[in-house]
Amino acid sequence: MTGLFITFEGGEGSGKTTHLKSLAHYLRDLGDEVVETRDPGGTTIGKEIRTLLLSPESAATSDSAELLLYEASRAQLVREVITPAITRGAVVLCDRFTDSTLAYQGFGRGLDQDLIRQLNHFVTGGLGPDLTILLDLHPRVGLERCTRSIRAGRAFRDRIAAEPLAFHQKIREGYLTLAREEPDRFRVIDASLSVAQIEAAIKDEVLHLKRSRFTVHS
Repeated sequence: MTGLFITFEGGEGSGKTTHLKSLAHYLRDLGDEVVETRDPGGTTIGKEIRTLLLSPESAATSDSAELLLYEASRAQLVREVITPAITRGAVVLCDRFTDSTLAYQGFGRGLDQDLIRQLNHFVTGGLGPDLTILLDLHPRVGLERCTRSIRAGRAFRDRIAAEPLAFHQKIREGYLTLAREEPDRFRVIDASLSVAQIEAAIKDEVLHLKRSRFTVHS
């Protein structure tokens, strides 16, 4: 019995968390067991690492230390949450995964992408998503959304979001490059569309994946 592994990717303010939760609700209504998680985070160890990584007080963190902290959180998440859930047939929805590290630490920070891929493979045991929803948005718009959320008291400006616009532009370019490299896995959705339009597009992609998986296993 094998479940599905679906990841949500995108820059700051792209709406990943909102649309992940919407999809989770939809799939549960269909009768699926759904596990929602996030990377970094999702485990006791991961939550501690996430706090450390995103805190403005961690501004002095070196790029290499940042990379290894993300990978440490992911290693625990895969072992403790993702693999067991997929094995028992659940649908796992993960807010960020290995592509985020390539986009942020690879394209954004300029770290060696081959090394990042090796680390990703090591900590995941080669596990990869069946489908990756990339919510594409101009970083200026995304950061403006973040600012509005902070002013409304719904969020705080974390260390990564506080990086300059040029950094976030590199991340967007990185994500689009990754999507071009793996068109069968990535689905790029315009995150400037209405919430209803985005939700409909995501549902279509997931239902297509479920139908194709059923056909293969039948």
